[in-house]
Amino acid sequence: MNSSLRRASLALVLLCITLGALTACFPLAVGGAVMGGMVAADRRTAGSVLEDEGIELRSGSRIREALGDRGHVNVTSYNRQVLLTGEVGSAQDKQLVEQIVSGVDNVRNIVNELAILGTTTLSQRSNDSLVTGRVKAGLVDASDLSANAFKITTERGTTYVMGRVTAREAKRATEVISGTSGVQRVVRILETISEEELARFQAAPPPRAAAKP
Repeated sequence: MNSSLRRASLALVLLCITLGALTACFPLAVGGAVMGGMVAADRRTAGSVLEDEGIELRSGSRIREALGDRGHVNVTSYNRQVLLTGEVGSAQDKQLVEQIVSGVDNVRNIVNELAILGTTTLSQRSNDSLVTGRVKAGLVDASDLSANAFKITTERGTTYVMGRVTAREAKRATEVISGTSGVQRVVRILETISEEELARFQAAPPPRAAAKP
């Protein structure tokens, strides 16, 4: 990503943080063109991206039906690997959530990081969202990383990082995340690719935007 686009991307991230809706932001037009560089940097296939969205939606709906107000569960899926974070009231509920998600189509692996604790407060969750925003901004600002290659979530000060990256990128991202204000611990749930695979990703042409009717 060139320096002007990187600055525009960083500005977008910071704007989203200010609005309190970082995760709801969509690619914006820069100079009249969609930021295709950020889209292309996602190393999942288009099909995998859609599957991950479906996994998160279906899992979340089924968990809410089963638990009601007995817990606070976040479902994050990357390349069909599912991360469960949040709090539940018992070991039985923790196992129940994992069983529910394992029954969702396309899930290939589950990392269950649910804590058996009381539900966090709105203030605590807001602080976690702010930390996640800082981490994303730091990754965008790192000239030797592709921010869209990572998926970030924070729970009770622990930042979880998912993605398909090289060993070099994993080490550098860990340095960036660890140095971010508010991050108490970093948990890496990464798929390792080779530098040759990375070069192929970078050489691939960006996806074309769909033509407007």
